[in-house]
This record gives sequence, C-alpha cells and structure tokens, in this order.
Amino acid sequence: MQISVTEARRQLEELVRRAEAGDEVVLTRRGQAAVRLVPVRARPDSSARRQLLESLRASAVASAGPGAARSQDCLYGDDGLPE
Repeated sequence: MQISVTEARRQLEELVRRAEAGDEVVLTRRGQAAVRLVPVRARPDSSARRQLLESLRASAVASAGPGAARSQDCLYGDDGLPE
C-alpha cells in the first residue's frame, strides 16, 4: 500500500495497525517512496531467553560416534595392515 505523507497524517493509527498486521505500508512524498512503516520486533526478556535455552538443551541429543580405540579402523584392512 502506498499513501502520501499528507494523507498518512490523517490515517496514522490505521496505518500503524496495518503495518503491525504485516501489510507493507509505504509513505510517499511528491509521488516518490520516502519511508516504509514496519513493526518493531519486541526483544524477548531474560526469562523467555532462559526458557528457550533450557528447551534447546533438553532436546539436544549427543550422537555416539566411534570410540577413540576404533576411530581409525577405516584405515586398515581385515588383515590389520594399512590399505
């Protein structure tokens, strides 16, 4: 949606609502795009960040790879000699 700055003064509250809802609102001056209204993303508070980190830690699964004793088995053949 494009609207002139003069008209936007009359409809500012509605334009802000539309921008918050995800609509692209561009203000024009003399027919040229001047600014775009975009919503400000709220920064999560510390408790929300903590909950997110705890949920990520709880869902993380360590993958069990080969042990150190068997890590180089792919370098040797069945007879124990290097391939």
